[in-house]
Amino acid sequence: MGAHASNTIEAVGAAAGRTHRLAAFALVGAFVLISLGTYAADTRYIYFSAYLWFGLIYGMCLQYGRFCMASAIRDLFAVGVPRMAVGIMIAVVLFSLVSAAVTMTGKSVFHASPIGLYSVIGGAIFGFGMIFTGGCASGSLYKSGEGSVAALLVVFSLSFAQAIFVDIGGVANALVPASWAASAEAKALPAAVSANNGWYDQFLAGYIWDLKATTLAALLGMDDHSAVGAFIGNALLNAILPAIVILAVIYYGWYRKGYLRSQKITQASLSTHLAGLWSMVTASRRTAIAGLVLGVAAGLHIWVIQTLQLNLGINNAGELLLAMGHKAGLSIQDTVFDPGYFYVTTQEAQGAAWVLSKLGMNITDNVFFGLDNGIPAPLFNPVLWMSAAVIGGAAVMALYHNEFKLKFPTLEIATWAILGGILMGIGARVGMGCNIGAFFATVTNGDPSGWLFMLGMTSGGWVGVKFFNWWIERKMARETPLEFDL
Repeated sequence: MGAHASNTIEAVGAAAGRTHRLAAFALVGAFVLISLGTYAADTRYIYFSAYLWFGLIYGMCLQYGRFCMASAIRDLFAVGVPRMAVGIMIAVVLFSLVSAAVTMTGKSVFHASPIGLYSVIGGAIFGFGMIFTGGCASGSLYKSGEGSVAALLVVFSLSFAQAIFVDIGGVANALVPASWAASAEAKALPAAVSANNGWYDQFLAGYIWDLKATTLAALLGMDDHSAVGAFIGNALLNAILPAIVILAVIYYGWYRKGYLRSQKITQASLSTHLAGLWSMVTASRRTAIAGLVLGVAAGLHIWVIQTLQLNLGINNAGELLLAMGHKAGLSIQDTVFDPGYFYVTTQEAQGAAWVLSKLGMNITDNVFFGLDNGIPAPLFNPVLWMSAAVIGGAAVMALYHNEFKLKFPTLEIATWAILGGILMGIGARVGMGCNIGAFFATVTNGDPSGWLFMLGMTSGGWVGVKFFNWWIERKMARETPLEFDL
């Protein structure tokens, strides 16, 4: 290639880079205008903006560090690369420390999840599905921000699968154990969300609600809000030590041999292995930085939401919406889904349910939407603002680094994305969350149920990797012509 042609290509690339960076700043400016405009209309919209800006930060961190649970499991089991799994454990350690500090201030909005086998089963279904899609729930959001249409298909299929799954009845009711049905009936739920409406209602009311929900600190007899309970019971014992053990397992199983070989070491001492472990943790600067910021931001998010709730005199965003005159979409308890921390999947299910309701479906005659979470319009759903902002934040980071590219999938990839998204949606509802809500946000706040979901998700992901390897080998065998020696 001649010098002139090379210079032309570089000039075009530089111009595209400038355009992308301008678009990134323009997108941030749009977020600023949304916050200022809504605040000018009603100061209480600051609650929405809190979710918006933390979502933006999460999206930027996820894209910058390429944080994705599906990538972590796939890379580890398929090609033996531990970078992503290591980054996630870094974020777990940091988030747990910030969460402990927030808990001690009395401004934590976290509520532990029930502990039960459902976490393993739901995690396994979710993990198996996410290998098909190539992205977990949060990973699909940030990849959508990079311009991946396949990732957007995952988000949509995951969302609608959840909305439909929690409302199904009919033949599915035959799968309900008699003990669930009896327990749900004994709770005398409101007629509008009768426990006999569908199997998922009975799963929630007759099984999940009967399980014990606790943090590790409380389980050990510690006060969650004390220094011992927050930092020792919940952070150290429930999050940091397990994360260190996982890092050690990853080092021994996937990193050790390569490290010793690169250092030309034949007789390794403990100090050598500790140096190798540190080398593994610091191997990816971007992932480490993203994990640091993500962990700190996720902890601060909890503090900010609780502070705003105290200042606004509310316990749930449903009260805020009611005070602002937005009654439509609230549950029969006048509540909406409002976790107060980094969470994915439930708000997307709400968005899909809202669309289905506009198409004529009665989507609130169940416990999940009708009694607990509601289906507010997307413009009045603060947690959905966060999900949209995750996509926006990822787009900002991708544009700024000239990594944004609109990518359309082949029919095969689109099919896998939709099928995997459906499985992820089912797994999220069985497991009561996804890689963020049922794992990341739980274990870092002292909830041991998150490790059960992680166990299921890792197992399901491993099976998914094995299945995909088999599928690819089978496909290549069909497409490769036989060769004969003549």
